[in-house]
Amino acid sequence: MNVNATLVGQLIVIFALVVGVISYFIGRRKTQSPILAGVLGAVLSIVPLFGLIYLVVLMLKSDVNLGAETASR
Repeated sequence: MNVNATLVGQLIVIFALVVGVISYFIGRRKTQSPILAGVLGAVLSIVPLFGLIYLVVLMLKSDVNLGAETASR
């Protein structure tokens, strides 16, 4: 079975974009810098296993409660 390298590259790019978007939306709730979370997820997804591990770690992280932080000041 022949594997086309262009197709594999396109699948990796699409996977990186999807994981980057998912990381951004999870990062909005879990971090104070969701853009950085999305970019880091996309970069780590160049190796798909690292991208999946990053998503699991991000999902297991506790939520950032910004409302309570500003109310206590």
